[in-house]
Amino acid sequence: MSRRHVRRRPEPVAAPEPTCPVDPERSSLYTATELYDTPAYAESLDARAYAWSRLPKDHERAKVRALHDFAIDEALDGWIAGRHLVGVMGGHAALRGSAGYVAAARLGHALGSTHVVATGGGPGAMEAANLGAYLRSRPWDEVTAVIDRLAVVPGFVPSVEAWAAPALEVVREGGERPEASSLGIPTWFYGHEPPNVFCDAIAKYFRNATREAILLEICDAGIVFLPGAAGTVQEVFQDACENYYATPESVAPMVLVGERYWTHELPVWPLLLSLSRGTPMEGNVHLVDGAAGAAGLLTGKAPG
Repeated sequence: MSRRHVRRRPEPVAAPEPTCPVDPERSSLYTATELYDTPAYAESLDARAYAWSRLPKDHERAKVRALHDFAIDEALDGWIAGRHLVGVMGGHAALRGSAGYVAAARLGHALGSTHVVATGGGPGAMEAANLGAYLRSRPWDEVTAVIDRLAVVPGFVPSVEAWAAPALEVVREGGERPEASSLGIPTWFYGHEPPNVFCDAIAKYFRNATREAILLEICDAGIVFLPGAAGTVQEVFQDACENYYATPESVAPMVLVGERYWTHELPVWPLLLSLSRGTPMEGNVHLVDGAAGAAGLLTGKAPG
């Protein structure tokens, strides 16, 4: 039999293109239980939205993403009305139970007593700060007990499901919360980083640039910058640019935590200090060596 008569396999049929799993005209922010709506993370709303966001760009999908992010903007405006927010910026790499994680949780715990704590809504230092704020009404020894419980699964690699499970249990056991103290603003642009669950509300965006700008803009009570890498450095100078051109009454404090880190490892502080001289932001940029100093500057009291 000649090769041209050999029966070929049929071409594979392309799977139908999925529709966007999130409502582009929703009227509220997300909750953790909404994003983690199935035991298997790969089947959850959060994972399905990320998979959809990775499809090739076209006009319709771009329009749906824009509509969704506009809806989140409006919902967030309503949610923050009447609240004062302080931001905590830090990286995703801090493992549960590590010194960096505990320090971020202490900071969130102290700041949450007077403000809503807003973070990028991801794992690591972001989760720790949201956790501390979420448990702001609990004594610190109870917070450390929760951290120890979470540290059994220190990171979201290799399993998001295993990482999220003990945190979701803590949230379920906590029941209804009468007052919000914790906000997360993550993005599906970094879909490999799952959202943390210790947020009373989650404003999740498709566009990272929008999310970054909004997160810095809404923190009217100031921002604390924990040691981080490129993303945190970007946030420092994006916030500095806003403060540099702001009117005196609208400048918000900037607090960098880690004297050696920000002067030697990543020498951001000297440039920030020079930039601030003679501007409305002068006197509103601070460098401290630990969470106690940052909390004291923004609340008038140190972590308990």
